[in-house]
Amino acid sequence: MIPAAEHHVERMRVLVYNHRSQMGAAAAGQVGQRIRALLEQSSAPVRIVFAAAPSQNELYEGLVQEQGIDWSRVCAFHMDEYIGLPADAPQRFGNYLQERLFSRVKPGRIELLGRTGDIGEECRRYTALLNEAPIDIVCLGIGENGHIAFNDPPVADFADPYLVKAVLLDEACRQQQVNDGCFASLDEVPTHALTLTVPALMAGRHLFAIVPGKAKHKALQAALHDPVSTACPASILRTHPGITLFTDRDAYGS
Repeated sequence: MIPAAEHHVERMRVLVYNHRSQMGAAAAGQVGQRIRALLEQSSAPVRIVFAAAPSQNELYEGLVQEQGIDWSRVCAFHMDEYIGLPADAPQRFGNYLQERLFSRVKPGRIELLGRTGDIGEECRRYTALLNEAPIDIVCLGIGENGHIAFNDPPVADFADPYLVKAVLLDEACRQQQVNDGCFASLDEVPTHALTLTVPALMAGRHLFAIVPGKAKHKALQAALHDPVSTACPASILRTHPGITLFTDRDAYGS
């Protein structure tokens, strides 16, 4: 899929597509190609962190259609989860990933965040899983307030000593969940969540950011052009040596 435009911002390759569907298909093709290459290079499992958000729908639909991927050799993680929602709540990110991707491609190993009730214990448990081996691929989005995972501007730390932590969600982040149609009102959105930290995400060997839609225009422009700072946590992405960002005209602009 040939992009309508291609730009390079510091280390980041930015691919712009005219339509969201084209963006998703292109992202799925490149992520799929990378998974196949990694599987061919080593007998070790390919370890992938997946974001859960409507912005990723087209990517995951495309990955389901990708051929030649031995998903039994993939170890799947997800990057953030609400605290306090029932296990069967459709808004839980683990449930989203199960429905959209995991139940359809059946990774050999799935490690979901938020399985234990004790927050400190859960952070330690998931940190240990992440530390078993390097993360090969991270598929992520950018929030309307510039967050990556649930690292909102008030809590993002580029030198965070932790890989997983509990955070208080910024109101702009919670409002996005309403805007996305995941919750009917702000009062229904949990106030706290577990998240992989910025260093945990940046430790991935290959990063693929998928950022569609008009609602992301301001955040994307800040991520690409503002000073690298936690005022827009996504700005750190352009310093990663192996990142490709996929976007559409609605998000990128003309």
